[in-house]
Order: sequence, then structure tokens, then C-alpha cells
Amino acid sequence: MAERKPKRRDAKHYAFVVLKILILVFFLLFVLAPVYWMLITSLKTDKEIVNVNNITYWPKNITYDNYVRLFDTLQFDVYLRNSIFYAVVSGIVVVFISILGGYSLARYRFRGKIHFILFLLITQMVPGVLVTIPMYIVYLRLSLTNTYMGLFIIYIIGQLPFCLITMRSFFQRIPVSLEEAARVEGCNRIQAIYKIIVPILLPGIVAVFVFAFTAVWNDLMTGIIFTSKTAFRTIPVGMKGLIGKLNVQWGELTAGGIVALLPTVVMFAFVQRFVVSGLTAGSVKE
Repeated sequence: MAERKPKRRDAKHYAFVVLKILILVFFLLFVLAPVYWMLITSLKTDKEIVNVNNITYWPKNITYDNYVRLFDTLQFDVYLRNSIFYAVVSGIVVVFISILGGYSLARYRFRGKIHFILFLLITQMVPGVLVTIPMYIVYLRLSLTNTYMGLFIIYIIGQLPFCLITMRSFFQRIPVSLEEAARVEGCNRIQAIYKIIVPILLPGIVAVFVFAFTAVWNDLMTGIIFTSKTAFRTIPVGMKGLIGKLNVQWGELTAGGIVALLPTVVMFAFVQRFVVSGLTAGSVKE
């Protein structure tokens, strides 16, 4: 009887591993199925796309006309350039402010600090739609609609509260003794932050940048409300224009979705390990 127990345990262990693998494979297929369908739809002709009586799971004749029309007639290159510009610049500015603000919230004691942190938390509970109309009225009076600066202000302010709180938790994990040792060696506070703290904080910085980047990249409401000219619009706004009251340009819409996925996929491929380590580091205070 004693010899059979390990075999039973091994069988249960292998069964559990197989079950776990099957669940992960199913989940992976479930996640990738919409992306696959979007890809093959972007490579189909219009007749094949709308033919509901003969649904194909791979294009009969692969065509790139949807991508050609996307850039030639719909000015998708303008939307792509604007989205990259808004997301990168906003992410960099948010990271810079979050480093300074997160350090202050983690290291300094000042009157109203707790109330300010509570205010940052409360802002995350307020739907952005509630402040859209007042913001639009203010923007009209200040002539900030259809301007790069106007959109940057909204994007940066919108991401700062969460990023400040997140960066504060990253700083709280780093022992103050590291800064004190740097000060003893002759560094001032700025040099200690730049030479000692920032390299240690790199995963957290990357995680905050990715959060701000993706939030701006996927934003639709801001672009629709505060822009009316093509020169200032982003990919989500441009793709929404492909959905009409009576017709949907599925070929161009799916082609735009594939193009919009590429920058984020490439970015996550390079920074994935930093994002994972940064998010797990910020979740625990030592």
C-alpha cells in the first residue's frame, strides 16, 4: 500500500498539469480568436466579407487593397502619427512628473499630505464623462480645442493621479539608507535620485510609462469631443469614422485595427519583463 501512494500522487499531479495546460490553451485561443478574425478579414475582398452565406476562415484571394485604401484615401498615416506623438510625449511627461511627485509623497512630510493622497484616490472614482461638458466649455473659452496643447493637458492630467500613487508605492519599497549612503559619498538629493534611485526604479518607471501610453493610445472620447479636424485626430477617432449609420467599412476597419495593434505589440515585446517586475514590485511594501 505504501508503494502505490506515490504513483497515485504522480497521476493526480500529471492530471492537474494537463488540465492546467488545457485551460491555458483554451484561454489563449479565446484571446487570439478575435485578432485572427480581424487579420483575415482585413485580407479579404469586400464581397467575401459581406457574404454571410459562405463564411470563410481564410481569404480565398489575399488582397491588400484595404490597407492601401486605409492610407491613401482615409489619411490613416495622420491618425497613426498623432497617436504615437500623443502617447509617447504624454507618457514621458507623466513619468517625469510621477517621479518627482511620487518621491515627494514617499519621502516628505507636509501638511495636507494624507488629504492630497485621498484626493488622488477619489479622482479615480469619478467617471470622466461627468467633467466632459465643463472641460469643453473651458476649452472653448480658452481656444484649446483642435490644438495639440489642449489634448496634451487632458491626457497628462487624466493619467497623473494613478501614476503618482503607483510611483509613490515604488519609492516606498526603496530603503532610505541608499540615499543616505549616496549623500555621505558627496551626492546631493537630485544626484542621489538620478544615480541611485532611478536605476533601481527602472521596472516601475517602465510600468508607469506603459500604463500612460496605452491609456492615451486607446482613448476615444477625448479625441471625439475636443477635436473636429483631421490634423489633430487619433486612430480611435479615425476608425470610428468608418462606422456609418447604414454601412460599416469592415475591410478598412479591420486593417486599421491590425495597424493599431502593431506599435503596442512591439512595445510590450521589449518591455514585458520590466512591466511584470514593476507591477509586482509596486504591489508590496517592504
